Amino acid sequence: MKIRKYLPVIILTYVLFFMIAFVTGLQNPLGVIVKSQYGVSMGIAMLGNFANFIAYAFMGLPSGLMLKKYGYKFSLLVAITVGIIGLGLMFFSGQIPRGLWMYFLGAFIAGFSMCMLNTVINPLLNSIGGGGNKGNQLIQLGGSLNSIAATIVPFVVGFLMGRSARAIPADGMPHFEIADVNPIFFIMVGIFAVAILAILFMDIPEEESLGTKEALSQLIVKDDCYSCFSFRHFILGAVAVFLYMGVEVGIANMTNIYLIHEVGVDPRSAGVIVAFYWFFMFVGRLVGGSVGSKFSSRDMLQFSSIMAIILILITIFTPEKITITIGRYSLGNIPVNVVFLVLSGLFTSVMWGNIYNLSVAGLGKYTSTATGFFMVMVCGGGIMPVIQGLFADLVGCRASFWLLVACLVYLMYYGSTGHKNVNKKIPV
Repeated sequence: MKIRKYLPVIILTYVLFFMIAFVTGLQNPLGVIVKSQYGVSMGIAMLGNFANFIAYAFMGLPSGLMLKKYGYKFSLLVAITVGIIGLGLMFFSGQIPRGLWMYFLGAFIAGFSMCMLNTVINPLLNSIGGGGNKGNQLIQLGGSLNSIAATIVPFVVGFLMGRSARAIPADGMPHFEIADVNPIFFIMVGIFAVAILAILFMDIPEEESLGTKEALSQLIVKDDCYSCFSFRHFILGAVAVFLYMGVEVGIANMTNIYLIHEVGVDPRSAGVIVAFYWFFMFVGRLVGGSVGSKFSSRDMLQFSSIMAIILILITIFTPEKITITIGRYSLGNIPVNVVFLVLSGLFTSVMWGNIYNLSVAGLGKYTSTATGFFMVMVCGGGIMPVIQGLFADLVGCRASFWLLVACLVYLMYYGSTGHKNVNKKIPV
């Protein structure tokens, strides 16, 4: 298949890649707003992020079945329409009294959309590239836009929050409301609306989806007495992916809340700092992609886990009173420990691919089933931050990072020992 022929489709999928990360990343700063507007605990404030990610657990298999039955174009149209509904509910939650339940519902429905888009976009790009290295290259280029979008989100939301901040006489803390970020909802819905119109008139290569359909069918067809769950290293790897998502999202979520609610940093400055975490993840992925052929997945996972543990431990033990002033125009006095926390993005960025490679090694015909289950385990990005938020309510934000240290210790174990295939006698 000629890539040039389907260049408009590729551009569209890249725009949707960007939107997936933007909508997902939006739940982090919105958690700060929810905590302020409704006066809820940090654990409750994380429920929007939880709802967005837990949707993957419910929608992973149905998304695959929809793609199998109706193809790319229909699935994309449904996914984007659902996304508009989710964003609409989140917008209206800021227009009504006691709209917290509507915000959570909107985040949940938006998560449905992001799951469906992920299910469709990856095989579509792989199909356009003809599979192999070219298909993987298209996916990797699109994936880099995830990091760019994640970098932009906290900065944009932080700017809008800072512009609209109000003081509460009772405690003197800044007060924010969901309505403060209405421009973001308008822009995202507008982009989705344009995407729907574009899809209706695009030539999307449905005939190339045969291989994808056959792979997806393995999610529900059991062809023998074995499955991917017969392999110990895959089960341990699925746990590793779940915990990894908690680490990746948890660092960004708790850093934002920590800076604003415990350190007292201006939300615009906090947004910039969290944006640097996602930027360093982008840098880490570029570096990891360039040296990935020179180092084994096992070694990269162990090294990145150890480095992330060291940086988070420095964050925990460095006193908050040690501060630095960042930037010519000053972001304020920032605790130096946060710098080490942000730098951890250089190492968390490369973990997903290494965990995946180790988990599916030796699975043969069960690889596609395992890959489908990985999409379900993305829900760890919603569950673990809620647990960390509840932990933070008890011990404080900075101490809550001990939970992430424990997760990283498990990832280090998986890279050293847990990844070994002890079920080699199973025919694959």
